[in-house]
Order: sequence, then C-alpha cells, then structure tokens
Amino acid sequence: MAAQKINEALEHIAKAEKYLKTGFLKWKPDYDSAATEYGKAAVAFKNAKQFDQAREACLREAEAHENNKALFHAAKAYEQAGMMLKEMQRLPEAVQLIEKASMMYLENGTPDTAAIALERAGKLIENVSPEKAVQLYQQAASVFENEERLRQALEMLGKASRLLVRGRRLDEAALSLQKEKSIYKEIENYPTCYKKTIAQVLVHLHRNDYVAAERCVRESYSIPGFNGSEDCAALEQLLEGYDQQDQDQVSEVCNSPLFKYMDNDYAKLGLTLVVPGGGMKKKSPNAAQDKARGPAAVGSHADEEEDEYSGGLC
Repeated sequence: MAAQKINEALEHIAKAEKYLKTGFLKWKPDYDSAATEYGKAAVAFKNAKQFDQAREACLREAEAHENNKALFHAAKAYEQAGMMLKEMQRLPEAVQLIEKASMMYLENGTPDTAAIALERAGKLIENVSPEKAVQLYQQAASVFENEERLRQALEMLGKASRLLVRGRRLDEAALSLQKEKSIYKEIENYPTCYKKTIAQVLVHLHRNDYVAAERCVRESYSIPGFNGSEDCAALEQLLEGYDQQDQDQVSEVCNSPLFKYMDNDYAKLGLTLVVPGGGMKKKSPNAAQDKARGPAAVGSHADEEEDEYSGGLC
C-alpha cells in the first residue's frame, strides 16, 4: 500500500515538473496545474507516512501558487508543510511555516484565517516553548481585535495570561490581565471583570506589590455591581489580612470556593500566597482559651499572673 502511494506521488511530481517546463511553443510555465499536481503528490506521500517528502511537495506547491499570485492557496500549502513537520516532531520549524502562512493570509486580506493559524501554531508549541506560544496568542488576539472580534481576542489573551502566570512572568501577566479586563468592561461583561480583578490582585501580591493590588480593587469600584459583590468583599478581606500579616485570614479567603474554582493557574496563586515575612499572626493560646471560657476566666488568669509575682522577682 505504501509503495503504491509513493509511486502515485512520484507520478504527480513528474507531471508537475512537466507543467513547469517551457519550450518553443510554451513560453510560460503552467503554475496552476503544477500546484495541483504537487498538492496531490503531498497527499499521496502523507498517506504513505513519508512526511518529509510530503513537506517538500507542499513547499513546491506553495511556490507554484506564489508564482501564480495565488497567496491564499500558497498560505494553505505552507500550513500543510508545517503540519508535516509536526508529524516529524519538528515543532519550531512547523511554527515558522505556519507564521509565514499567517502573514500571507493577512497580505491576502483574510485576517480571520491568519489569526486561526496563529492560534494553531500556539497550541503546537505551547508545551515546548511557552514563551513563543504567548507571543503567538498575543499576535492572534491583536488580529482579532483589529477585526472587532473581541470575544475571540479575549480567548487568545486569556491563554496568554495563563501561560505568563504559569511561567512566573508576573509583570507581563499583570499587563495582560489588565488588557483582558478592559475589553470585558468594553463589552459590558461585568461579572468576568470581577474575576479578572481577583486574578490581578493575586498576581500583584505574588509580585509583593500591595499598593498595585489595592489600587486595582479601588479602580474596580467604578465597574457596575462590583461594590457590594462577594468578589469585592473577599478581596477587601484578603487585602486586610495581607496588610496585617494575618496568614490565617489570607488562607481562609484563598481556600474559599470563589478562589479555588478559578482557572487552575490563578487558583494555585491563591493557595501558595504567603503574607510578608511568612507571618502567622495568630491569637495566643491563652487568649483563645479565655475567649472560650468567658470573662470570669480572664479575671482568674489575671489573678494567677498577679499571684506569681506578688512576692517580687527574687
């Protein structure tokens, strides 16, 4: 079966090369027909699991389309060449070709297809190079935003923000989250703005920037419905605990369902948040016992201390 497909592919290659030849009665290569044959060869090589030869056929197809000024079809062929590289686990090279395809889509006037290609490239490289994936998602978001497809832009920005948090690139994550929040506010999705504020505060506190975290909450009071929401109350409690170095209060807030059921990357920020100095500001055991036993116990405890030192220090 594989040998048959390889022979079929080679026949298509031979036909393509024949279409590209010129002669006394044929002054111009037939790029369109050559591209079609190279495309058929690529499919046959792919079916025979000959991915490197399939990649080469795709590149020749793309070149023929470019010579024929058919940019959209050339971009598609470059994308297919990238997919062949993916099959060979040559992911950085695959991403390069898909990026090239996206640029051609933009040049051709099909920005949506360009953004989708960039997203596809981001998914390919995410586990190998998160930094590159962030760049690709941000580029896709920019294209979608320019086309006023804000929901798709937000999806791409969200992926970038989570990767930045995962990679501890917190300064960039803070900026990315602010961008998300601004667009959600623009489309009047206020409840999601509240959630982005929580994520922002967690990022700022992990950056040890209490002032930025507090300012973030203060600015969010202008978002309709935020003041008085459970998100607002939880954040005020979190900031109070952090400011007073009360680890118990901070942990209680961060372990609440509101925080624990956020996107996993932000939930982890909450669960690992430690107040400055790693403080564990707790009430003394005696104070806790006295509170449980009532005012009489407090008086009794005070009497014991007085008796202990009633004879002086000697």
